[in-house]
Amino acid sequence: MAASTAPTAAGANAVNLEQSFNNKNMSSELNNPTQQDVHFMNEAIRLADESVERGGGPFGAVIVKDGAIIAGSSNSVTLDNDPTAHAEVNAIRQACRNLNTFCLKGCVIYTSCEPCPMCLGAIYWAGIDRIYFANTREDAAAVNFADGFIYNELERPLNQRSLPIIPLLRDEALHTFRYWAEKTDKTAY
Repeated sequence: MAASTAPTAAGANAVNLEQSFNNKNMSSELNNPTQQDVHFMNEAIRLADESVERGGGPFGAVIVKDGAIIAGSSNSVTLDNDPTAHAEVNAIRQACRNLNTFCLKGCVIYTSCEPCPMCLGAIYWAGIDRIYFANTREDAAAVNFADGFIYNELERPLNQRSLPIIPLLRDEALHTFRYWAEKTDKTAY
């Protein structure tokens, strides 16, 4: 009879305790910002202030790698007539250009406000390691930047969302995914 590779109850409890300990240590580390963290957040807040002075939205972000700011930007939605020109997205675009890469692993973003769903998605896709934010989404909602409805929409099935999202021509489009899957010289991301 082969030996079982499944963890015992005692082993599983030990793993859970270790994960809990590691999470507490990480939580403790995250709750104790360094002077450098404070400096970088102050820079994001300064960019947000400058944005308001220029007629942009009250949001700023900086991206840091190896202790140095590699990108900093603010919200330019109304200045650029671009609804995707949030501070975090602008900073990600700038960081990617500056580093000549689409992958920002090893980077940290400091943003003057908790990222909206679009920015959060962009941060995940960029591979950024950590997010620090100042204002909360509730603070943003208090000055008419409410994105709670988007979070709520994402939890609903497609046919129950307020914006019609209609599948169309899936079978015809699947060939492109098969082509991508079979392509041997692609740059995966």
